[in-house]
Amino acid sequence: MTEDVKVRRTMRKSTSGDGASPASASGTRARAKATPPQMVFDLFADVAPELTCGVDEVGRGPLAGPVVTAAVILDPSRPIKGLADSKKLTALRREALYEEIVERSLAFCIAEASVAEIDSLNILHATMLAMQRAVRGLSRVPTLALIDGNRCPVLPMRAEAVIKGDDKVPAISAASILAKVARDRQLAALHDEFPQYGFDEHVGYGTPRHLEALRTHGPSPHHRQSFAPVREAFEIFGTLTVSRAVRSS
Repeated sequence: MTEDVKVRRTMRKSTSGDGASPASASGTRARAKATPPQMVFDLFADVAPELTCGVDEVGRGPLAGPVVTAAVILDPSRPIKGLADSKKLTALRREALYEEIVERSLAFCIAEASVAEIDSLNILHATMLAMQRAVRGLSRVPTLALIDGNRCPVLPMRAEAVIKGDDKVPAISAASILAKVARDRQLAALHDEFPQYGFDEHVGYGTPRHLEALRTHGPSPHHRQSFAPVREAFEIFGTLTVSRAVRSS
């Protein structure tokens, strides 16, 4: 207890609200009953305010690649303009905001669940696992986690689901941007290895071009075997038939 708190407690016991001495012991007891709420406020005056992190995922629907999540604790003293659902931003704007979020946030973490984990656990549980990794990877421990969507992973702190939170809560918007940019970069790198699938165009989603590539070339090691179009391609080709492609100059 600080010396300041001790002084204020002593003053409350010895004086009345107008500075006069208490008339009786009963008056002192009555004032003592009213003192604790104020004392609680005083004792916890130096405790840091609640730290809230926003959490979002990218990549639940694609046929290939990991599901990527991010957790972000924004710094109120360093606001970032233009935060929004990553799907509503251009790629150029997302890249610019990505750099601002990394520079200005109090803490952030990008995590993922692999294709093998998706196939083993199913996409929902793999997403929850990736969210847990993102929150636990923060350099500062939040007291509240706001999760985009209608379900929350099991976390050591209070968590609340926010439907369409990536368009309502700035910290969730920031998380969606980090996750989207990080995953898009991964799929661009996969395109360099496997250009026949067009990962740079559809980032793993089941577009007509992607489905046609699966039927023509079979699945790559980065395709999710538990997803129906990929499973059907495996049934046709039997095993993984695609090796890393050598790009011609």
